[in-house]
Amino acid sequence: MDTMTKNTTALNEFVTYRVFNASAERLWRAWTEREQLMEWFGPEGYKMTQAKLDLRPGGIFHYALRSPEGKELWGKWLFREIAAPQQLVAVVSFSNAQGGITRHPLTQGWPLEVLSTTTFKELDGKTTVTVRWTPLDASDAELRTFDEEYASMKQGWNGTFAQLAAYLDK
Repeated sequence: MDTMTKNTTALNEFVTYRVFNASAERLWRAWTEREQLMEWFGPEGYKMTQAKLDLRPGGIFHYALRSPEGKELWGKWLFREIAAPQQLVAVVSFSNAQGGITRHPLTQGWPLEVLSTTTFKELDGKTTVTVRWTPLDASDAELRTFDEEYASMKQGWNGTFAQLAAYLDK
């Protein structure tokens, strides 16, 4: 498995990717099936405790993560585009247990919604997963906060990719 994770940044955009020793189809299933997502999704040390998934344009993925300290964190994806097994586009936000959009619990200036585009490109049995985030309808202050949080996003995605790699190796 290629364990290299590289992040690139441009103003108001975050991009990260990782190469996995698995087919695009295998990664697609890990990314789009509730039972599999519950096994690996989230920053390192976080565990998904609840999840509802309706994988269709207009459908949602609503989930709870428990931090290593025991705090509960809710998130929601609203699917825009689904092109199996190449691309998944969703509006990502923090939420409450009822699915309402909320502010980031630790970074109040974080944009309410982020457009997330995840692509899966297979070559010679290995697949590059690329995640691209762009704030939606964000104020200037929210855009600045997003830009200031690149290191945190990088850390979070590196941990998430590490958990995915460990899950795939099982």
